[in-house]
Amino acid sequence: MQLKPSTDNRLAVLDAHCAFRVGSIAMSLRFVGALVVVLLPMAWRPAAADPVQIVAVGASNTWGWGVGGQSAFPAQLEALLRAKGLEAHVINAGVVAATTARMLRRIDSAAPLGTDLVILQPGGNDLRFFGTRERRAANIGAIERRLRERGIKLIVFDPVFPPEYFSFDGIHFTTAAHAQIAAELVPLVTAALPKSKQPRKSPEGAKPR
Repeated sequence: MQLKPSTDNRLAVLDAHCAFRVGSIAMSLRFVGALVVVLLPMAWRPAAADPVQIVAVGASNTWGWGVGGQSAFPAQLEALLRAKGLEAHVINAGVVAATTARMLRRIDSAAPLGTDLVILQPGGNDLRFFGTRERRAANIGAIERRLRERGIKLIVFDPVFPPEYFSFDGIHFTTAAHAQIAAELVPLVTAALPKSKQPRKSPEGAKPR
């Protein structure tokens, strides 16, 4: 004679089965949560902006006369932009003793295909070498038009520099002046770049490693 399980027994088995299922689900959720906590910091990286190619065109101050290329403002600008999350490469195309006429003649070779932005620091050699302010302004305008034709943005950085920016010769920038110029250029550069080149924001709550 086969005995049928009682209702109480069936309920006890069902309760045990449900408890097991709930416990398994809870363990799975805890495992997934722990896995996310461990892997998310490893997997997340700040979303890199598109690479940016910048060319600094100018004369001996752009080149880094008296301070060296690594201390000149193009190199310092690159470091500051990368610290802000921009994958920037700043090419130093400064040439000692260059005038704006020479800068105009070589602008296409100085800013090759793929250049996003040119920073022009015209310097003072035009007037130093018997040029005129009118010719200097005309050359700068011609550089701007040529770059616009090629779809390249231009920043003309030509303020009146204070005396303390210059070394003993009264012509060339000090190391501190190069650092200050690089810092002044950062917001100008970021404002000139399209959105695709801007540093992208990290996910809310996430922190770069």
